[in-house]
Amino acid sequence: MQERDDPETIGRRVQQLRTERGLTQRQLAEPAYTPAYISTLEAGRVRASDEALRHIAGRLGVGFEELASGRPAHLATDLRLRLTEAQRTLANGEAEAAAAQYAALFEEAEAHGFAVEQATALLGMGECALDTGELGRAREFFERAELWTAGEPLPVRVPAIRGRAVSHYLAGELRYAVYLLETTLDELNRGGLHDPDALLLLYASAIGPYMDMGAHARAAQAAELALALAPQAGDPALIARMHRSVARTLLAEGRVAEADASLAKAAELYRQLQLRTELANCHWMRGYVYAQNGELERAERELREALAMLSETRAALYRSQAAVELADVLHRRGKSDEAAELLNDVLGDFNSERGAVHSAAAHRLLGIIAEDARDTEAAEEHYVRALSLLERAGAAGDLADLCRLLGDLLRRTGRVEAALDAYRTGLGHRTAPGTTTLGPAPAQPPL
Repeated sequence: MQERDDPETIGRRVQQLRTERGLTQRQLAEPAYTPAYISTLEAGRVRASDEALRHIAGRLGVGFEELASGRPAHLATDLRLRLTEAQRTLANGEAEAAAAQYAALFEEAEAHGFAVEQATALLGMGECALDTGELGRAREFFERAELWTAGEPLPVRVPAIRGRAVSHYLAGELRYAVYLLETTLDELNRGGLHDPDALLLLYASAIGPYMDMGAHARAAQAAELALALAPQAGDPALIARMHRSVARTLLAEGRVAEADASLAKAAELYRQLQLRTELANCHWMRGYVYAQNGELERAERELREALAMLSETRAALYRSQAAVELADVLHRRGKSDEAAELLNDVLGDFNSERGAVHSAAAHRLLGIIAEDARDTEAAEEHYVRALSLLERAGAAGDLADLCRLLGDLLRRTGRVEAALDAYRTGLGHRTAPGTTTLGPAPAQPPL
């Protein structure tokens, strides 16, 4: 960000303001400076220090920033206030309205040269695009925000990097998302940049892709580090997001009560912050916890609540993901027709570059429902589509199970060699959690 104009421009501004106020160069200079210094400054032949500009600004009755850059000081404050209003709009689930606010604020910040506020607006537009499922646009906004903050310390750039990683994750590019998150964590920790908010944001964001890749040990480690960092972090929204992400790892370790408690803490924080999309995601994850624990009635109730809230916020991609989880519970409760209808309704919201892992989950479940109805041709078609999506996404955690389902179907229909191929493919993905799926773990912060 350019903090001040060039000396000639500032000199002309000082002369104009002095003349408007009827002051002589001596009156402006006293008591700290000489009339000769003011004359040299007005001619643009000296670059005034911040101390000198503050003195002159005080004598002229203007703000330092207005004198140095020509911008009234209240402009930056007003922009930041309206950026906060846009953030609240997004938090209330009105992503499209928030996107319009952020776009207008970006243009205003750009017109006045406020680089920090431009970057903040770009981050906001990226978050709005994530909410509405426009992953390509989200990635573009986060990349631009990263460029605007290129000269800033790494902790300042972390939200943009995390945004890019999440957009790749939701698009099904799990390995690249993990690469972005882990390299940033490594750089922070090895460089001694132990910013609690930045580290918490990165560790919490890594849990989802770790789990989908089958790297359960790495996910558990990230969860433990996030929990250890939480008391140091100053942003309650970050802490709430962390509790929601950690719950999934706790569940994988069989710690159901702790997972539910973690989600309850997140829900309360989000309720206080009025972040409806994130609160809906808490209901979604609580439903997931109950479903894995066999409490299907409670799971259905939580997931229906999540789906209703996400439908209100028009967070299309998140709504579709929650719908897949609800459909799984409905199927397990014997409501297969309703489950299939729900899945077919949301499949159009996904593609290979947008929600690939959940699209694969929808096809997998439709395959199981088709098998139950003895429609083996449709079941095989759904399994093959799911397999293709998971292979491109690198979601090793789900591939082995899907290959088993496909192999069993092929064996039952007499295609033994094809079944063996499917089983072999599945065995190739049954690696030790957190080992061969990823490279070395990033350096850890000193806790």
